[in-house]
Amino acid sequence: MTRLIKILAIPIALLAAGGGAWWFWTARADTRPALRTQTVTVGSIEDTVSAVGTLQPLNYVDVGTQVSGQLKEIKVDYGDRVEKGQLLAQIDPTVFQARVTADQANMLALRAQRTDKQVQQGLAEKQYERQKRLLGERATSQDAYDSAEANRRSLLAQIAVLDAQIQQAEATLSSDQANLGYTKIYAPMTGTVVDITAKQGQTLNANQSAPIILRVADLDTMTVNTQVSEADVPKLKLGMTAYFTTLGQPDKKRFGKLRQILPTPQTVNNVILYSALFDVTNPDHDLMTSMSAQVFFVVSEAKDMPIVPLTALRQLPNGSDRYALRVMENGEPVRRVVQVAAVNRISAAVSSGLKAGDEVVLDLPPVRQGGGGERPAQRPPRL
Repeated sequence: MTRLIKILAIPIALLAAGGGAWWFWTARADTRPALRTQTVTVGSIEDTVSAVGTLQPLNYVDVGTQVSGQLKEIKVDYGDRVEKGQLLAQIDPTVFQARVTADQANMLALRAQRTDKQVQQGLAEKQYERQKRLLGERATSQDAYDSAEANRRSLLAQIAVLDAQIQQAEATLSSDQANLGYTKIYAPMTGTVVDITAKQGQTLNANQSAPIILRVADLDTMTVNTQVSEADVPKLKLGMTAYFTTLGQPDKKRFGKLRQILPTPQTVNNVILYSALFDVTNPDHDLMTSMSAQVFFVVSEAKDMPIVPLTALRQLPNGSDRYALRVMENGEPVRRVVQVAAVNRISAAVSSGLKAGDEVVLDLPPVRQGGGGERPAQRPPRL
């Protein structure tokens, strides 16, 4: 009996050992780490260059005065709508009016003197002709003839001098009349009074520079002046779409087209910044001067396309828009090559090779050593 038990124990032990090995390897296979996946959805993304900016009217004029004097009256106030040619302010015209009056009196005196000389010159012409005839008849002396001729020529010269003085007086009168006209300051353009820098009763001195009285601006179109870092400037192209939001209306986007990039930079805290300008319409005049703006320049965008996380992609070495990823098929990850339309910092829009509902693997396989392998899709940091 004991021998029979020993004989039966050997196969039982072998079966137990085999079952234990099968259980060990099966359990080990079942404990392999599960792949992280994400379902592809349809959406839109955009790659942008962000910057901060300020708002200024596209067209504005600083209205000053060309003459010195006391600012007698300001006829407009902040926010007033003015038309081109409308009277805005008045400089005290007393001194300028007196100059014009004096010039006009001087002109009358000079013209009266010229009239007197013309009368004398007419008489001198008759005396000269008489002396000339008498000299031909030998009825007068040579001295009397020469005196008549000299008197005639002298009066002609005096008239010429008076003509020059009259021209000079006319120029002086025109200048003083212009200065008198400058005491009335008119609107150079249609717009809105956005700033008044002078006060009524203030004495303005225009001898060295033209003092600014007020600013008239056209608020129908505003210019966004943005500061873009030197690292992002190469990504900007004239005509590209740009939009911004303001602090007061963070959910309202206003769009425009990049109009100009100024070539001369500014240095702020050792950072090189370039000014990029674009214009937006302002029909409601709710955009005001010097407002802050959060600006976005659209480098690329894609709408209604499959969206995948950037971590699921590896860029292929033979094309800037071709990427590889892994897609779950029948429970197994399968490599697939896709074409990407737009990429931002976290996602990519796929134009071909993928559809909504696919499960993409987020855990990328280890990168193969060597120069020709796939590279993880990464975006360089922006300064």
